[in-house]
Amino acid sequence: MVTQPEPNFGTTERLTQLRAAAHILVIDDEEMNLRLITQMLHHAGHKFVTTLTDARELEQRLEVTQPDLVILDLHMPQRDGYDVIRALQPWIVAEYLPILVVSGDLSTDARHRALSLGARDFLTKPFDLLEMTLRVRNQLETRLLYQDVRRQNRALIDAIHGRTRELEDTRIEMIERLAIAAEYRDDNTHRHTERVGNLSSQLASALGVGADEARLMRRAAALHDVGKIGIPDALLLKPSKLTEQEMDMMRTHTTIGAHILGGSQTPMLQLAEAIALSHHERWDGTGYPRQLAGDDIPLPGRIVAVADAYDALTNDRPYRAALSVTEGLTELKLHRGTQFDAQVIDTLLSFEPGTIGSGAFVGV
Repeated sequence: MVTQPEPNFGTTERLTQLRAAAHILVIDDEEMNLRLITQMLHHAGHKFVTTLTDARELEQRLEVTQPDLVILDLHMPQRDGYDVIRALQPWIVAEYLPILVVSGDLSTDARHRALSLGARDFLTKPFDLLEMTLRVRNQLETRLLYQDVRRQNRALIDAIHGRTRELEDTRIEMIERLAIAAEYRDDNTHRHTERVGNLSSQLASALGVGADEARLMRRAAALHDVGKIGIPDALLLKPSKLTEQEMDMMRTHTTIGAHILGGSQTPMLQLAEAIALSHHERWDGTGYPRQLAGDDIPLPGRIVAVADAYDALTNDRPYRAALSVTEGLTELKLHRGTQFDAQVIDTLLSFEPGTIGSGAFVGV
């Protein structure tokens, strides 16, 4: 939620807030000047005024508390005001820290040099007390307005990010439902995507992928065939071998899926897009849609290719009955190093048959 703006410039409530909360640091090597300025600020209602006679102690003072306004003399024996302004530049830039120079140097060069280094205002000695009060008020008001704008910008950014996350979550939910709808058309058990997600996550974990990435893989891999939503039922459910023309149309489910999943800033959908586009590439470069070979195929695509093939072999399909686990593994082994990444196949073969596809393997 965006915060409500503070009271307008110059209102009584605003001035009271400034006087009560603002920390003013006065730096001058002459005690008399410090007393005069401090009394003037207290008389104007400012509660929190601190002083410094030796500017060499500035950094130590800043470690304890940071001011909202610095009133600064230029010509001091231990450390001059120009060096102080240079030391304060990180706060001037990042925090809009105002510096009011109060100096007896009437030269144009002194004024220009101080202002060019980052001072916000310049007042010459002897100064008028009312003018000093007004300039202090104006500088503090400007700083407070800057902080208001920055706070509201942060709230707006947070709100936008929250809305963006909400929209992205909605998009993910819609795509997952779309994937389920596509699955219902050619999988009698309606659990193909879940099984492929579980086995892909299990393989990724065994191959050394971190637990967080493996959990992400589980969800992303389940969307590998979302592009089948754009393939006609006559092809998906055809009980006989597809013609070459029909195969060309079937192959487009990879690019359709990548298009559905593309354009997101969410890591899960970015991973799902890469999987959708690459899970039918072959290790020997004869796959589709881009004829990638070997390590040029993204590892998630290589993993899902094996998980998808294993699940297709060991479950009934419209064009053939399911193979046993042993028969399915034997069939995959025949294509080790040609269609499939040998390392992924070897990892699958290392599993106990009863644990293949177990989501509990990666703690999900």
